[in-house]
Amino acid sequence: MTITTDTSTPRVRQPDTASLVAAAQDGDHQAWRTLVDRYARLVWSITRDFRISDSDAADVAQTTWLRLFEHIHRIDPERVAPWLATTARRECLRVLAQRKRMLLTYEDDSFTEIADGSAAVDESLLSHERAQAVRRAMAGLPERWQQLLHLSMADPPVPYAEISATLDMPIGSIGPLRARSLAKLRKLLDY
Repeated sequence: MTITTDTSTPRVRQPDTASLVAAAQDGDHQAWRTLVDRYARLVWSITRDFRISDSDAADVAQTTWLRLFEHIHRIDPERVAPWLATTARRECLRVLAQRKRMLLTYEDDSFTEIADGSAAVDESLLSHERAQAVRRAMAGLPERWQQLLHLSMADPPVPYAEISATLDMPIGSIGPLRARSLAKLRKLLDY
């Protein structure tokens, strides 16, 4: 028995990740396409682990690739896969936090509802005005502070560990930032 090998078609050797990153840093579009093709399944699998909607998953994937583009000059070429995985996870957490914030915002409108018929009209108007004042004051806070206050004032309260993961901040920073946020809110409300 003889074994013949076909030498007429040479094997195309796939470039290693370091070469692709170097080429992408220099603006090589084909290198970018190859990087995306090579790691797209990784990014998509992470979005699936978080069980977010297809449109949110597409947004996470797009943002992850955008972050790679923005930081390509600072990334260790041997660490591209872990970097992409971490970035995709953080983007998924950001999407989930936004979803929670939207739910909290919807629920926050409940305190502006007109009181039942037994409450005085003055009380109802005063409550409505206070609610509007709080909303205006909250809008004057930085976005991160608003998120922290919404999460920490939720009913039932959100555990610090979950707040830490959602806002990507150390647990030890939550209390002091919450205190600063409330102090600023009081100042904006002139209390």
